[in-house]
Amino acid sequence: MSVAGSGVDQAGDAGDVRTKGLSGNSVGLLGSAVIGISTVAPVYCLTSTLGPTVGQVGVQMPAVFLAGFLPMLLVAFAYRELNKAIPDCGTSFTWTVRAFGPRVGWMCGWGLVIATIIVLSNLAGVATSFFYLLLGELTGSERLAALDDNRPVQVLTCLVLIAVATAISYRGMTATKGVQYALVGLQLAVLAVFIAMAVSKARSGDLPGSIDFSWSWMNPFAVQSFAAFTAGLSLSIFMFWGWDACLTVNEETEGSAKTPGRAALVAMVVLVGSYLLTAVAAQMFSGVGDKGTGLGNPETSDNVFAALADPVMGTALGVLLFVAVLASAAASLQTTFIPVARTVLAMSTYQALPPSFARIHPRFKSPGLATVAAGVATGVFYAVMSFLSQNVLIDTVYALGLMICFYYSITAFACAWFFRAELRRSARDAFFKGVFPVLGGLLLAAVFGKTLYDMWDPSYGSGSSVLGVGSVFVIGVGLLLVGVVIMLVMRRRSPAFFRGEVLTRSTPALVVED
Repeated sequence: MSVAGSGVDQAGDAGDVRTKGLSGNSVGLLGSAVIGISTVAPVYCLTSTLGPTVGQVGVQMPAVFLAGFLPMLLVAFAYRELNKAIPDCGTSFTWTVRAFGPRVGWMCGWGLVIATIIVLSNLAGVATSFFYLLLGELTGSERLAALDDNRPVQVLTCLVLIAVATAISYRGMTATKGVQYALVGLQLAVLAVFIAMAVSKARSGDLPGSIDFSWSWMNPFAVQSFAAFTAGLSLSIFMFWGWDACLTVNEETEGSAKTPGRAALVAMVVLVGSYLLTAVAAQMFSGVGDKGTGLGNPETSDNVFAALADPVMGTALGVLLFVAVLASAAASLQTTFIPVARTVLAMSTYQALPPSFARIHPRFKSPGLATVAAGVATGVFYAVMSFLSQNVLIDTVYALGLMICFYYSITAFACAWFFRAELRRSARDAFFKGVFPVLGGLLLAAVFGKTLYDMWDPSYGSGSSVLGVGSVFVIGVGLLLVGVVIMLVMRRRSPAFFRGEVLTRSTPALVVED
């Protein structure tokens, strides 16, 4: 036993931080890292983002991926330090309440919840699309592939996938972990084959669109304009979102104070390595032209791997790339229930939401009602948006970046404020608890502000508007305001929480750690 700095007292603040009844010690370092990687959905992110990123920054795509990794890495340090002090499954919600009080903490939790609901609905839609594309590829039937354009069939299939993912998450971490090992392993293996074959064929010199690798691709200052850079950066940040799922299973992880933080860093390293290698390989093979298999071709930019599968891997192996994208979306759909369900569980435990969401399944030791509620909310959200307008659904996805930057930046600032009394103790504390989190928070806050400004323009997203204001702005700000309204309702129902009597603010103190 040793004495180390933390934000809880030696009694563990038992009156504040509460156990939830989750299944403890059910996830190790590898399992936690796999959950983080799976939630990000690397293969899905790559196929949907390579094209748009090249369209913004050209051959500097690898540099922009690195630039997007930087603020996420800095924020990951904040998560690691806060988790050491308070290993609570409420993560951003719990930590920001302790740092800034109940109102800021409640809104931070809301940002995480609504961002996750949006992502879940989008992932379900992508999984459905690739399910029918894969069926069409395997059978050679254009009619099967075209079923994705049939709105009733598409929505019904999507709801079935959401129900299956909800059921797996409902059964707890043991069921979740087993599924994820297979799906994540498949994704990374197929990516490795794609990278090797793309580089090999590009180096042969027989491809008209291929280009030679250059270290200048790693220079972010070579991007043609600041506007192009920020647009590419926003896409890059989206590609890394979800790694914090490692932290939301901290109460179920072996060594809950340290293992989740380490798993998050492992997941981040695997992700940035996969993204850089795939970006370089695809760029070498296809170039950045706007014709044929060029990554800048607007006709294939929303699904680059569908266009590159056969040219890179051949007909026999190319189908594996379709399988990998489907596996990526399906795996992320299932694990993305983890952070939203556990955040709702924590908010309910601390009386920030109705107490019924704090129920733990007696057999599976999972937040059963919170998981089901997240599944129902996702299904209703997707169905309503799909039948309301395809443009509205697209703009909702574009508004996602606003939510991500919102709650990540608040959490980063919460770290520096929570540990403010410890920052002069050592150089390590100064950097990992203060400088790095603040820098990461400032970078994400800047992206938040720039995105908010750009969203005002009706041309942002689908191009639709409401009273002359861009639909993406209306949706993004509107969803945050919905959170304000719900918070005001809960303030009347749970005054003790909002008076700071349930989960209190705390200044750093010394704690006895294992």
